Amino acid sequence: QVQLVESGGGLVQAGGSLRLSCAASGRTFSSYAMGWFRQAQGRERRLVAAIRWSGSNTYYADSVKGRFTISRDNAKNTVYLQMNSLKLEDTAVYYCAAGRYSSSGYTFDYWGQGTQVTVSS
Repeated sequence: QVQLVESGGGLVQAGGSLRLSCAASGRTFSSYAMGWFRQAQGRERRLVAAIRWSGSNTYYADSVKGRFTISRDNAKNTVYLQMNSLKLEDTAVYYCAAGRYSSSGYTFDYWGQGTQVTVSS
């Protein structure tokens, strides 16, 4: 079992930056692939970024490439999402997730409660 707690959300002006953090419980954090999803009001939840257990391989949705950076600190059981050049359309609830990576791609089994990110004009 892994428990995930997100923090760092808030209100920011367009063009600004935020860094989200996700603290994980459990001794096996380093073995999990981690991801950040977001869900805007009235829309389905979508994968934004993901990182494998070693941190050497990452994935980004096209909509955030070049603006968002996912990273992890296995010693601190924490994964981060640095969000720069924020746009109005980045407004959503952001969820941290833990799971696995295989030849079929990422599969996520554990979820945090989410943190709201609101970008204003």
